[in-house]
Amino acid sequence: MSPDGVEREAISHRTAGTTPWPDTGPPSDGAALATGPPPAARLSDPSDPTVQSLPVSDVFAALDGSPRGLTHGEATARQTRYGRNELPRVRQAHLWQRLIAQFTDLFAVVLLVSSAITFLAYGLERPRDPATIQLAVAIFAVVLLNAGIGFAQEYSAERTAESLQAMVPHTCRVLRDGEPGELPARDLVPGDVVLLEAGDAVPADCRLVEAHEVAVNNAALTGESDSVARVAEQVPVGPPLEARNCVFMGTDVVGGTGKAVVSATGTATEFGRIFRLTAAAPRQRTPLQHQVAAMARRVAGVALTTGAVLFAVRVPSGQPFVNTFVFSLGVMVALVPEGLPATLSVSLAIGVRRMARRHALVKQLLAVEALGSTSVVCTDKTGTLTQAEMTVVQVWANGVSHAVAGVGYRPVGEIVDAGCVRNLLRTAALCSNARLVPPTGRDGWRVLGDTTEGALLVAAMKAGLDPAQEETGSPRVTEYPFDSVRKLMSTVHRAADGTYIACVKGAPLELLARCKTIDREGTRKPFTEASRAEVVTAADAMAAQGLRVLAVAGRQTSSPHPGPGDVESELTLLGLAGMYDPPRPEVREAVDACRTAGIRVVMVTGDHPLTAEAVARRVGIVRGPSPSVVTGAQLDALNDDGVDALLAGSAELLLCRVGPEHKMRVVTAFQRLGEVVAVTGDGANDAPALKHADIGVAMGASGTDVAREAAVMVLLDDSFASITAAVGLGRSVYRNIRKFLIYLFSHNIAELVPILAATFAGFPLVPITAVQILAIDLGSDVLPALALGAEPAEADVMDSPPRPRRERLFSTSVMGRIMFLGGIQAIGVCAVFFWHIHASGIPYGAFTKNDPVYREAITMVQAGIVVSQFFNALAVRTDRQSVFRAGLLTNPWLLAAGGFGIALMAAISYTPPLQTVFNTAPLAAADWAVLAAFGALLLAAEEARKWVVRRHGVRSKGGRR
Repeated sequence: MSPDGVEREAISHRTAGTTPWPDTGPPSDGAALATGPPPAARLSDPSDPTVQSLPVSDVFAALDGSPRGLTHGEATARQTRYGRNELPRVRQAHLWQRLIAQFTDLFAVVLLVSSAITFLAYGLERPRDPATIQLAVAIFAVVLLNAGIGFAQEYSAERTAESLQAMVPHTCRVLRDGEPGELPARDLVPGDVVLLEAGDAVPADCRLVEAHEVAVNNAALTGESDSVARVAEQVPVGPPLEARNCVFMGTDVVGGTGKAVVSATGTATEFGRIFRLTAAAPRQRTPLQHQVAAMARRVAGVALTTGAVLFAVRVPSGQPFVNTFVFSLGVMVALVPEGLPATLSVSLAIGVRRMARRHALVKQLLAVEALGSTSVVCTDKTGTLTQAEMTVVQVWANGVSHAVAGVGYRPVGEIVDAGCVRNLLRTAALCSNARLVPPTGRDGWRVLGDTTEGALLVAAMKAGLDPAQEETGSPRVTEYPFDSVRKLMSTVHRAADGTYIACVKGAPLELLARCKTIDREGTRKPFTEASRAEVVTAADAMAAQGLRVLAVAGRQTSSPHPGPGDVESELTLLGLAGMYDPPRPEVREAVDACRTAGIRVVMVTGDHPLTAEAVARRVGIVRGPSPSVVTGAQLDALNDDGVDALLAGSAELLLCRVGPEHKMRVVTAFQRLGEVVAVTGDGANDAPALKHADIGVAMGASGTDVAREAAVMVLLDDSFASITAAVGLGRSVYRNIRKFLIYLFSHNIAELVPILAATFAGFPLVPITAVQILAIDLGSDVLPALALGAEPAEADVMDSPPRPRRERLFSTSVMGRIMFLGGIQAIGVCAVFFWHIHASGIPYGAFTKNDPVYREAITMVQAGIVVSQFFNALAVRTDRQSVFRAGLLTNPWLLAAGGFGIALMAAISYTPPLQTVFNTAPLAAADWAVLAAFGALLLAAEEARKWVVRRHGVRSKGGRR
């Protein structure tokens, strides 16, 4: 790996201002500049890319502007033509729309229709039965309760959404009528002259006409964290983002000062283009949304069909029409899990809170579970896998490599034999425009300016130098900024003895060609071919480790203002500095956890392939000798089938130099392959992919507002490890959802079977009424289901591969357990009901609703379901492991919830007001003992099933041990 190859991408891009010496040579790439339109011409579109090819003298004419800026009258007229310099605000649904949406769930629709029909039945029946109106009101109350809980949870989870408008700076400095002034950025129009300096956010797309050491950070648009130089001179026509004389909305000026003419505003900007792309990307439904919708359709279909069949069976037998209709509605209500929507919402909300404690803020409840099914993570590099803090880790001088300890911008760490490298680091620190800022408040050490130069300042401080004191002792008198042609930066300083010294740093191969001598322990030695080969070997060794390599040199000069040819010739090479953006220490373990969990990690970055591969190897994404490294240009050359084949066939894949369209195309291709895709990003360029992914994950600390708006999850600490933790929590949530589904639907069987048995046995009344069913579903079952939804994640949650995208929520194993547990409960409650009826000796036809024996029998059925559900809740906590081994007391909330349900049942049985509502009767102690025995039998049967599963080594497809 050539250091020159690394340096073409990695060198500190100091700003190239208006060149202070004549530049008569050709452009760096050898291309001829486009001639552009004559000075008098006008571009029909201010955002026309050919504006970059114009000389400064023609820019004002082409953009219909003036060096004095626009007049206020012209600005007003243009704002009418072009509109305000702002992006359309994200339209949020009104609160009433969000609330109404809660009633469109299929379960809610079925229950609302049932309630309406029951109200109608009450109006038609003669005499009117108060139980009918109680049922109608109860069903409607269930819908209201579910809607209220769902609305509250979603509104709370989405409160962190931020406005895209915050990306545009509020004010900017412009020239109007020849006078500088400040005005709101939204009032900018094409042709305005904007004044820029370090620290400003660029308010619109602009063409520079003056540039004095201007450097910008385009990370929000390109994903590359390095600052890049900007010039005022014309450049060849090409992609707008590659134009070195243009700056763009949403980016930041990190160095220098300049003057620029606005070429595009609002949605016509590059930022606006990405905004439009993001708006066009559909928000993907999560796997759980698809599965819950399918489940709701099936359950509703079964409920309606069963109710209709029973109605058709009972009407010919002579039963009153209205009573039979209400009976059929009761059966339908028995099959609809009324408590499921509320339980699901609260369970997901518990997952949201748990993820927030792990630094992952989830804005949409259903995204919690979707994380658990993630099979591919497309991750950004800078800031997510790395710390976004360049660090010097090696310094080569005097023929020896010196290790530098410490990570990040905190100037703490030792340099091996620091005295040998102090002169090199002093020279590098002087040849720098960055500034190191000490910690303030919650912020740690920070760098203002170029991060590469900041790393050199930190290394100098580790060597015992004070950069500010050195600058004071040797003040700068001349600077020749870095540019992409020379690949060097030079400064001239006045030494304490009155002489002048030149400090130069830059790409090794460029700088070595200008060296005449080399420093050897303070003595200048001739720079021979052997010396050159030694330095190149050292640079290659650093580059092979993925380090960015800078060479540092110096010389004495007789003049305070020598020409660049004098400053950058006959230099004395001081040595090399190797640096990199260190990976976060926790990332490698997190990547390993993803491998164990069967989750594929793909790096998608705008950075150079060599840098990307080096980081990928450090964090464990790449382990093999030959990963697939693909650039955005190579993706463009592939059709969709080719992209699919590439993604499916490459075990270790790095996608580099990619833009927003590439990233979204990759996400779409993975989804075509059946993968559930999570995407990380921090810039506006990531927003389309973040929105289109199954799970968009934005950076909270370093990310832009547009990225956070498009994502459904925000990492508060920007760490990849938080994604892995969130995936584990998401898997746990899915497992818990299956637990309470088994718990809820198994007792639905116990509610339905007695009704069916009574119908076909010719018993005229129902063994359990619809009001009793609602009491069980909402009063006795919801809290235990919530407690099951709050079960902590098991240790093996990341030890199995992700479930397939199309795997059903009701898998064969889940349905088997529902039928097994529900069947045992159904047999028990049928036995106690018919035993009680037969023991009375009263013929079936003689029973009425108010008969004490009948009331005791239906009370036994309701209490039997409640008691057996207490034992059922304990049974479903695990698939294979014995609940006694897991610990009966490890989920105290479950025991408390089950105890509450039994206490509520006791109140329904013994308190007169509730007896009136539910038509129940008091139970004897012997009755409770019989019911408890049935519940214990259910737990014993489930333990026996688990023992058989463990003995035969069959792993449940439900995912639990």
